[in-house]
Amino acid sequence: MSTAALLPIASGRRTRAQLKVLVRPLRRRLAGAMLLLIAGTIAGLVTPPLLGHIVDLATSGGDTADFLLAGTGLIAGAIGEAALAGIGFALLAQVGETMLAGLRERFVESALRLPLEQVERAGAGDLTSRVTNDVTVIAEAARSALPEFVRAMLTIVLTLAGMALLDWRFLVAALIAVPVQAYTVRWYARRAVPLYARQRIAVADQQHHLLATIDGAPTIRAFRLAPEHRDRVGAKSEQAVDLLLRGVALQTRFYARLHVAEFAGLAAVLATGFFLVRGDVVSIGTATAAALYFHGLFSPINTALALADDAQAAASGLNRLVGVADLADPAVPTGLADPAVSEGATAVEGLAAVAEGADAVVVRDLGYSYVAGRPVLADVDLRIARGERVAVVGSSGAGKTTLAKMIAGVHQPTAGRVEVPAGEVALITQEVHVFAGPLGDDLSLARAGASEEDVRAALAKVDALGWVEQLPDGLDTEVGSGGHVLTAAQAQQLAFARLILADPPVAILDEATAEAGSAGARLLERAATAALEGRTALIVAHRLTQAVAADRVVMMEAGRVVEIGAHEDLILRDGPYAVLWQAWSDQRAQA
Repeated sequence: MSTAALLPIASGRRTRAQLKVLVRPLRRRLAGAMLLLIAGTIAGLVTPPLLGHIVDLATSGGDTADFLLAGTGLIAGAIGEAALAGIGFALLAQVGETMLAGLRERFVESALRLPLEQVERAGAGDLTSRVTNDVTVIAEAARSALPEFVRAMLTIVLTLAGMALLDWRFLVAALIAVPVQAYTVRWYARRAVPLYARQRIAVADQQHHLLATIDGAPTIRAFRLAPEHRDRVGAKSEQAVDLLLRGVALQTRFYARLHVAEFAGLAAVLATGFFLVRGDVVSIGTATAAALYFHGLFSPINTALALADDAQAAASGLNRLVGVADLADPAVPTGLADPAVSEGATAVEGLAAVAEGADAVVVRDLGYSYVAGRPVLADVDLRIARGERVAVVGSSGAGKTTLAKMIAGVHQPTAGRVEVPAGEVALITQEVHVFAGPLGDDLSLARAGASEEDVRAALAKVDALGWVEQLPDGLDTEVGSGGHVLTAAQAQQLAFARLILADPPVAILDEATAEAGSAGARLLERAATAALEGRTALIVAHRLTQAVAADRVVMMEAGRVVEIGAHEDLILRDGPYAVLWQAWSDQRAQA
């Protein structure tokens, strides 16, 4: 899978803008979480001064009541910190999860609107890795890394403020560590950002090859290609693991440099405390509190800088999610197809066609190339009237399936235009997917809120209700991956039942009965006829019996329409269709 084929990745600026939009309705909850975290952090920061006070009491011979009061303050501070910070931590995590949920919903909505051509070119691995690996990383960041990072930053800022209150020279001594830490973070960020981006792409590439190998396992075994595919998946996995190990090595060097900063800062604070105590500027307890403050910075600083690693991974994942979420215009629905699918088909033209009420599909001067300079469709003109049933026939490679996909909106024209003023288009191919879950839910996906009576009526119309009722749990039987295995004919009947429930005005069948074999062909042809009742239909026919039943037949050769007419007329013209019909009839007679 080439990098050029990958789905878009948003810029950091665009991702930040998207996050602002998502956080806007959660501003009050976010403000409340921040106030609680600040209060909890302040409560925790009373510990070093109280311990310093205890040191002063011990050196000056304080009485028991003073020790008890200081001890009570330590307990109260610990309880206050735990309660306030805990609630704030939970609220902040809730804000992060809510934002992620909104982004995930936008991602799924946008992914379902993507042109299928673009998804196919990107490969299944790119899309699945974004909705699995990337979402997992972001979810973990929203659930724990974000609250921990915010709390760590608050602790750092307030601790430095506390050191300044003890004596400004302690703050200056502590800041000696900052240049080393700043250099370390910049050094790490320059290397981590591109490394994590490459790692995400490598994982997507590995998943793409793994999924393709699993899907094609029967073919791979049949042609004895297992070693080649195993080596290919192994190479992609090795590449992903190599990038992961490079990330681990980078982190190790990152932490080693941080330890140098910790040593330099602590040594400076202790030396400052020594000279200030010797000069009677501060007490031993104050110097102790300053040392404890700086030592207490080790954990939040390391947490904040370590979470920079998680932040880089989450930012990379966010960019990939936002890249897809922004890709499709939500104002243009593409659930089945668009009223005006291609460039050049304007809303005005669509409305005019609807007003005329004559044509359901209009194809004008259509051209398409999968590879530039090698057209598979050229100068195709076709008009399909409302309620008309048109069969498209021709030899393999004639362009039948490409034409069907163009009308369905899967591909965008290279030249010319496609208009579907009748409304939505449903495309059913010979490769039918059965969704995992109860069979009734599988069918209900076609129409939200469909009743059980609606589902049963659709099944009955395509002659499927009988075998469905004989399943172990009827409509509640688990089908799809890990469930009850359906035959090719049964899966196709479910697709026709979904078509009835979706009820689009235009339907396209791309060899939708080809997988059943001759035994189930007549059954599926009856089901197809029932499902197409009352609709405009374009049928890519591999059996010419479907052409006989159509209102018109479109004969294609080398990406062009060479004949159009009724079956009875075409077989009398002695043209390409008549030759095809004779050859097919002779083959049936010999069988």
